[in-house]
Amino acid sequence: MIELGDNMSTIKKRKIKVKKKNMIILLLIMLSTFFITTKSIKLVKTYFEKREIEKQEQKRKKEEEEKKKKEKKKEEKEKKMPDYYNEKFEKRYQKYQEKNKKLTYEQVIKDVNMNLDLIPYEDTQEAKYQNTEKVLVNKYYYLSKDYVPKDLETISKRYALSGMKLRKEAKEAFEKMAKDASKKELTIIAMSTYRSYNYQVNLYNRYVKEDGKQKADTYSGRPGHSEHQTGLAVDVYNDEENYTNFEKTKEFNWMQENAYKYGFILRFPKNKENETKYEYESWHYRYVGLEIAEYIKNNNISFEEYYATKIKDW
Repeated sequence: MIELGDNMSTIKKRKIKVKKKNMIILLLIMLSTFFITTKSIKLVKTYFEKREIEKQEQKRKKEEEEKKKKEKKKEEKEKKMPDYYNEKFEKRYQKYQEKNKKLTYEQVIKDVNMNLDLIPYEDTQEAKYQNTEKVLVNKYYYLSKDYVPKDLETISKRYALSGMKLRKEAKEAFEKMAKDASKKELTIIAMSTYRSYNYQVNLYNRYVKEDGKQKADTYSGRPGHSEHQTGLAVDVYNDEENYTNFEKTKEFNWMQENAYKYGFILRFPKNKENETKYEYESWHYRYVGLEIAEYIKNNNISFEEYYATKIKDW
């Protein structure tokens, strides 16, 4: 009986030991599981954080690359842009190009700089560089009612009808040109020069009455928009032919070859009606100075084109 009791006690003790051992093992397993799970969570969290950082880095790099591409594109565009490109007109350039898709962008810039995207006599501004040979007066640029050139002088009657006036520099250049032409037995007479604002009012209204407004606008400037008010424009003839036939004279041929040497240009040339907005006039000349006149002559351009590409008034 004693042995049996001892065995039972031993068995019981062993069971208790086994239970304790199992509990320890279970506890160890639970602790290990907890540790592994916690570490796994951290690893997973670290992985996703790393992925997020990588994504952000990739996004940043992509944005930097796009920025560099845009900057490079802008630089390349600027390199291609002519020096008369005006950033302030960019929207006007784009709008004009949409309507004129066959034009090169360079031509678009030039046209817009000439205000060809605007409506004549509606979208206007006061002329700049007044009292200088650079002043541009046309259907987009005007002079005020009160504008009178500072240094008007009367042209010698040998080279002009009575009372014809130009600004001093233009007057002296014209007299020299007419004198040199006379040495070639050519006659150049100034028949219309400076006109006041009020004079132009009466003249323009007369033309409108005779031919209608639409037709008058093709050959006569509205008050304030006439170049004659600058004191730098002169209409000529040879004292034999009517001025409208001046193109048929020897004097015209001579002026075509020599006027620029005295600072004069043919103001409304053939095939430039789109730029000048006036029909061709073989008798109408404008003093712009020697440098500008020579450039216009050599490049076969109108004064509007020169102004749009060489004189920045913005």
